[in-house]
Amino acid sequence: MNRLTYLILIGLLGFLIVLNPFTNQYISFLKADTMVVDKKVDSLYLEIADRAKDYEIPAEDAKIDRVWKAIPGINGLKVDIDASYKKMKKSKVFDENKLVYTQIKPSVHLSDLTPSPIYKGHPEKPMVSFIINVAWGNEYLPDMLATLKKNNVSASFFLEGRWVQNNPELAKMIVSAGHEVGNHSYTHPDMKVISAQKSREEIRKTNEVIEATTEEKVSWFAPPSGSYRDQTVQIASEEKLGTVMWTVDTIDWQKPSPEQLLNRVLNKVDNGSMILMHPTASTEQALDRLIKGLKQKGLQISTVSKLLSEDRAIDNIKQNNNHDFGKNNNNDIN
Repeated sequence: MNRLTYLILIGLLGFLIVLNPFTNQYISFLKADTMVVDKKVDSLYLEIADRAKDYEIPAEDAKIDRVWKAIPGINGLKVDIDASYKKMKKSKVFDENKLVYTQIKPSVHLSDLTPSPIYKGHPEKPMVSFIINVAWGNEYLPDMLATLKKNNVSASFFLEGRWVQNNPELAKMIVSAGHEVGNHSYTHPDMKVISAQKSREEIRKTNEVIEATTEEKVSWFAPPSGSYRDQTVQIASEEKLGTVMWTVDTIDWQKPSPEQLLNRVLNKVDNGSMILMHPTASTEQALDRLIKGLKQKGLQISTVSKLLSEDRAIDNIKQNNNHDFGKNNNNDIN
């Protein structure tokens, strides 16, 4: 075999080795393994791994409280060591504000509990919800919706079925504005005293008319006047609805001045509060200042579904094992 043929064979063999998929896999493995080794001997990586436990929060299960009835659980936080290292690698300095977290689900969820009314969200969640019960007050709805939009706030409107039947365009307007809709019975009866059959009819008929009108499925039931019995909550559960009450009542149907309404709510509100209101002149006039007052307290405002979810309020993680995580932190949560 002459020298030229030998060189051609050597070149061809080298070419085949380079293109071999097993070779590529092996090289990728070596690179990945090198990265892992680099991290493991990197003092910054070791420091993050060592300190991670100091910043973690365990998940808390949903539970039945003797006073507040059903209380949702809340996710725990676990440091994502690799992602945190990636954010700090350039500076080569440990920075707790650059820690990246993964949310860890609790073991017990609201759906695992015996059907029970819910009066508030988790006390560690710096978020509140507006529960706006609608069976009248059409004239105040457009301005309330405009105020919510101006402040980028989503609320939960609990609609009487009969009202939806008579005001389909207003119901659609609420949904098209990005708000959540819930079930407030069909004819606004006292759910505590009506029969089981009538209770089911009220709930089911309202679900049907809301879905037919707005194309939105309903997840929550708010009993008219807050009147219910255990059977009511059980029937709502069988119709795939959670029963919600409220933490703070504006009592706006008594026509308080805007100042009275603001003082009543802002002096009582806290993490997880559900704030009951209606389309009234008092609420319409106070709503903008109420939203600003709640935000000044460091509270997010969102729908009942978001409030009662196990997800942590990312923008407002306030405290983690004595480490402060305020609004200006750079932490990420996956």
